[in-house]
Amino acid sequence: MKRQQPLVMLKSGIIYKQICKITAKLIEVNLSVGQNFPRNKNGVISYTGVHDISLAMKDLAYEDIYKKLEETKNYNIKMIDGALIQLLYDYQHGELISHRLAFFPSPSLESFQNEPELYEDDEIYADILAKNIVTFPIRFDFDPKNFKELEHPKTHVTFGQYKNCRIPVSNPLTPELFINFILRNFYNTAFTKHTDDFSVSPSSFNQTITGKEEGVLHLGIY
Repeated sequence: MKRQQPLVMLKSGIIYKQICKITAKLIEVNLSVGQNFPRNKNGVISYTGVHDISLAMKDLAYEDIYKKLEETKNYNIKMIDGALIQLLYDYQHGELISHRLAFFPSPSLESFQNEPELYEDDEIYADILAKNIVTFPIRFDFDPKNFKELEHPKTHVTFGQYKNCRIPVSNPLTPELFINFILRNFYNTAFTKHTDDFSVSPSSFNQTITGKEEGVLHLGIY
């Protein structure tokens, strides 16, 4: 097993400020059409009106999961195409004990398809108007409490709702890193246009990946 470095403690206040900045920038560049502003209560960083998110882990059709999250406004950000973003961190005694960073794209782009003239002349929507897009949720978790080497890495990413999809990730993610990943890969035209608005600070968490996990396909942040 790889010898673990002590986790760099980016304080909860730093993470909270990053989420505040991200929220304001997404509104400013017209990528957010709905938002719940972040809150930091005793080191638990969530958003106004947060609800139990365990629903998203249950054996339900993705359309039903998305609909419930949208109806209850259970998100930090609702993107222009309907995608929902959650940025949740939990600190105890000044130490990060978990994070959940989730991207729930809308299973339907009905509003775009019904009124395409509202969007087709604006290049920032090019990435999300393509007819061949297949949407699926993405979740980055930092969950050391349930760590099992290779089976349940401390930091991992899950694609879709696959029960045993836990791809090792080298480090816990900051909000800036996560939003940069989402915008760069799924809103690339808009990201390219507004790159300077979504820069990533050099501060990051240390690695939590083990040697065996580095030996399989994984995501690295260096």
